[in-house]
Amino acid sequence: MSYQEGWAAINLEMPDKIPRTEYSADRHWKLVEKVTGIAANESSPISLQQQASSAFYKAWDYGFKWNVLIHNQPLEKCRTKMGHASFAEDGADYSTEVFCPFDDPEDIFDFQPAEVYNVQPHQKLVQDFNEDYAKQCRLAPDAVNTTGIYITLVSGLLEIFGWDMLLMALGIDAEETGHLANRYSEWIQQYFNALADCDARVVKIHDDIVWTSGPFVSPEWYRKYVFPNYKKLFAPLREAGKKIIYTSDGTYTQFVDDIAECGVNGFVLEPTTDMEYIAEKYGKTHCFIGNADTRILLNGSKDDIFREVKRCVDIGKKCPGFFMAVGNHIPANTPVENALYYNEVFEQLRSR
Repeated sequence: MSYQEGWAAINLEMPDKIPRTEYSADRHWKLVEKVTGIAANESSPISLQQQASSAFYKAWDYGFKWNVLIHNQPLEKCRTKMGHASFAEDGADYSTEVFCPFDDPEDIFDFQPAEVYNVQPHQKLVQDFNEDYAKQCRLAPDAVNTTGIYITLVSGLLEIFGWDMLLMALGIDAEETGHLANRYSEWIQQYFNALADCDARVVKIHDDIVWTSGPFVSPEWYRKYVFPNYKKLFAPLREAGKKIIYTSDGTYTQFVDDIAECGVNGFVLEPTTDMEYIAEKYGKTHCFIGNADTRILLNGSKDDIFREVKRCVDIGKKCPGFFMAVGNHIPANTPVENALYYNEVFEQLRSR
């Protein structure tokens, strides 16, 4: 019933049980083995990893699966590398590679994304999205599946320039940096046009626009250069009748209304964004996914975990489009017993 519950929630039809999703839990291999009995790890063949993850989606009753196709691949010709902290099991994703192709922040002002990066044939992009969506449906046949874009706008600029260059450019000339954002948006539009024509009825749009402390540049800059571009990028998706599920890490409470005005159908949020505000203002018109705090699963007691799940359920239960999730991943260092207890409490409380 997980697909039916997930699809009902996305369409604001109040399923009898709260649906759920999670992030990274399907690659917490010790947890996956405990739940499914299938032993896999970061060194296992991809086929075995996929078998184990698929069994986990089913066992934990995913009603929705977060997925995007377009990460930083289209930017590989020219992008900054900022290293990567350990996240995956055994630090498999750890990287000390740090490199920026730009020597001066003012170089940013002349950057032309459409000249540097490829413009792809429309049908090729549509085919890529369709193939990714079909793959996700095979891996999680009992969930609502998606395909989508990670580097929507701010995340794309960060991938290209890195934090140091981008922040210095904003400090030197925020308007010129805004004009760059406009040029980037014009280039990335091709992917949104293709996403509008793909088979997926639900699409994922990701853009990390804030820090945990909130906006990293004046809110007026976002309202001049980010959200107007969102409206242009999302327009073909809305015209095609897609359900648009938006994600930003950090604390974007200040911009919830702006994002809603851009035409999204749902919000994915970390624990620092105010889910109660979203529930009160948009709980009858939008779906939302979140937002238990992973730090409580990492370090909390059973009582702490119970209270956190209950907090989320108490906010979301009255809203037809609420999905439960740990709002910033269940990484591999989460104690297995805590993750299992989190799931046990959710199962106890999820019925409406």
